[in-house]
Amino acid sequence: MRDVRERAAPLVRLVRRYREPVVVQALRSSAAATVAYVIALRLSPEALPLTAPLTALLVVQVTLYATLTNGIRRVNAVVAGVLVAIAFSLLVGLTWWSLALLIVASLAVGHLVRVDEYVPEVAISAMLVLGVTTVGDTAWSRVVETLIGAVVGLGCNLLLPPPVWVEEAGASIEGLARRLRQLMLRIGEEAAGRTPVEQAAARLHEARRLDHDIVEVDAALRQAEDSLRLNPRVREGLLHKVVLRTGLDTLEICTVVLRVLARTLTDLAKEREPQPLFPPGTGETVERLLSEIADALVSFAVLVTTSVSLNADAAEARLSAELRQAATTRDKLARLLLEQLEHDARQWHLHGAVLTEVNRILDELDTEHRTSRLLEDLDRVSREQRARMPRLTRLRERLGVQEKLWRNRTGMDGRYL
Repeated sequence: MRDVRERAAPLVRLVRRYREPVVVQALRSSAAATVAYVIALRLSPEALPLTAPLTALLVVQVTLYATLTNGIRRVNAVVAGVLVAIAFSLLVGLTWWSLALLIVASLAVGHLVRVDEYVPEVAISAMLVLGVTTVGDTAWSRVVETLIGAVVGLGCNLLLPPPVWVEEAGASIEGLARRLRQLMLRIGEEAAGRTPVEQAAARLHEARRLDHDIVEVDAALRQAEDSLRLNPRVREGLLHKVVLRTGLDTLEICTVVLRVLARTLTDLAKEREPQPLFPPGTGETVERLLSEIADALVSFAVLVTTSVSLNADAAEARLSAELRQAATTRDKLARLLLEQLEHDARQWHLHGAVLTEVNRILDELDTEHRTSRLLEDLDRVSREQRARMPRLTRLRERLGVQEKLWRNRTGMDGRYL
């Protein structure tokens, strides 16, 4: 059995490599550009119809939603540029001052037709068309090539459906939770002994650098959200989107609180140096409490990224048990800090701040708090969707899709279905 796994390892790595966004994008774009060029050779009067593969290359994106929106905007940009070039060729021709006016007019038209990032494409198309002799033939051939590239790009995603990047986003969320866990474990170990100010400050800087990790996870989650939109292979995409987004929001809040906790311990180290941050028994309790919360963070991430009901039940049970144990340890820490306050009231505000910040993390990870937040976000997103797309909402209600979503919503208990 071990030999089989070792022999299959290269194949598994190849499959995983194939699913990476860069590889998927390169393969799909290359195939679409090649097909568009072959078709344009037969339909376009140009000898080298490079506009078609260029359009297909720019239109094809990793997700179906991005492909559709980019294709429409790019076609609009090219057609608008061609029309502006035709108008200028009939009125003034090509001179240095007409070129300047052409660029200004093209950019203005690009903003008027709302092609977003393709505004420069309007001016580029206009200059390319205006710079040739046979303006009429070139204009129409450029429009034809653009349409060929856009149609091929759209067809490529319909025939070869793009992957759904939910698993990749879930892996990013779990990775963030595990980095939070490692930092929290180190903070707990140092809190149990004598912590130099420099060491406590180093942990504070580590907590601040987690903001960059959140930005990367957010980018992966946005890609997953785009892959869920208009994807025929995805059912209940709204529910997946809200579950992952609220999960990341919770981890982001925990990251902020952990940064505040690191700052509190740094201030405490400055006040008590060279003494320990806490008495021996209290320091050990702080270490155990942070260790239990760190494990709960990973269990929470596993819960929100688990798609199988059985695994979700196990993840929820594990998280609930870890939160109960952490709450018990938190109560013990509160009693120890209260006893310490009776004998030594120095730095009582910092000790109380540690307890407050721990409570905030436990409240954010609480399953009941998460369930109520999920329901609120689903209500909000559903209202916004109905207001933005009333016809689509009525169609979904006629097909029974909306009713099924609401049944799952009312029966949801904070799990990733």
